[in-house]
Amino acid sequence: MARIIINHEKVKDIEEIVKICPFDAIEIVNDKLEINSGCKMCKLCVKKGPDGVFEFKEEKKVEINKDKWRGIAVYVDHHEGDIHPVTYELIGKAREMANKINHPIYCVFIGRNIKDRCDKLLSYGVDEVFVYDSEEFKDFRIEPYTKAAENFIHNVKPTIMLVGGTTVGRSLAPRLAARFKTGLTADCTILDIQENTDLDQIRPAFGGNIMAHIYTPNNRPQFATVRYKIFSAPEEVENPKGKVISCNIDKQELLSNINVLSTKPKTKEVGIEDSEVIIVASRAIKKQEDMDMIYKLADVLNAQVAGTRPLIESGWIDPRKQIGLSGRTVKPKLIITCGVSGAVQFVAGMQGADYIVSINQDEKAPIFDVAHLSLVGDIYEIVPKIIEKVEQSQLENVFTIEG
Repeated sequence: MARIIINHEKVKDIEEIVKICPFDAIEIVNDKLEINSGCKMCKLCVKKGPDGVFEFKEEKKVEINKDKWRGIAVYVDHHEGDIHPVTYELIGKAREMANKINHPIYCVFIGRNIKDRCDKLLSYGVDEVFVYDSEEFKDFRIEPYTKAAENFIHNVKPTIMLVGGTTVGRSLAPRLAARFKTGLTADCTILDIQENTDLDQIRPAFGGNIMAHIYTPNNRPQFATVRYKIFSAPEEVENPKGKVISCNIDKQELLSNINVLSTKPKTKEVGIEDSEVIIVASRAIKKQEDMDMIYKLADVLNAQVAGTRPLIESGWIDPRKQIGLSGRTVKPKLIITCGVSGAVQFVAGMQGADYIVSINQDEKAPIFDVAHLSLVGDIYEIVPKIIEKVEQSQLENVFTIEG
């Protein structure tokens, strides 16, 4: 921790010294100089003040022993044992990083009646699955789940903990990071690891205008959350050799202030995350009636319609259909963007698509930097022509089959 010390015996012109700080952080209290909470640690007082009056001191933090922390852990996100696919994607990234530093891969599986679901995790090359299977974990309640995950970290000491950016993950990860007094980087789009096990965490920041590179070199474990569809699920391994470890924890530690009175299954919908073809509308659509053109293109391609933030705010598209950092992340086989400029916030949510077709009047639009096929022109001219071509192709196929 850094601080600025005042050597009062060297103070002469007290009134003039106060004027040094542009933040009014130096004040006179009982005829003595004091530094208040307005201090920005800019060290201007040390540089511009009278010689020896101000002294900057930084207490050296004790270096962490990184050798005591080993392995990359993945929290298993699930509902009643039905594992969320983001878990497999994180296992794939964990395998990739673990191979670089020769570390094992762990999974933390917390729930009730879940032991028979562990074989699927092992099939993806996980070395050990730590299972907390108890009646107290029947429904997700943050206190017992956090306590179980905390127990795992204390006992196993993984150097990295990856958590899916789901509703559960966004609740669990911050609490764990706070308990271990370490950092948490949310919604990472790129993860990599250094030879000394420091985790490179990259995510868009400042509204998506820059890509922030974050790392915590003197804290363990290192926590990161990642949204669904950012990474790819790995191939299953032949003859998996991992093992399942049953973990016990004192029931008194699993007490909760939350009582679950009842649960109601959520109506399952096919979201844009699961669509293989997506058509994206943007502010280039002049009026709401013109959305019919986009929906017709989606209809002929058996696709789903998604949108950028301006259309969501206009109420033209369901908020659940928004793509980007403040919306959903998708990885379809084909995505067609209609008039999308290509802001970083949007691109971060769709750049994993297998094939990107972009239509825009501006040939210098950023979206063309990630597009596989760039169509420069007015969407009101190009989209109808695509519809016509697709319909003609479908008609020809019908005649060919019937002939």
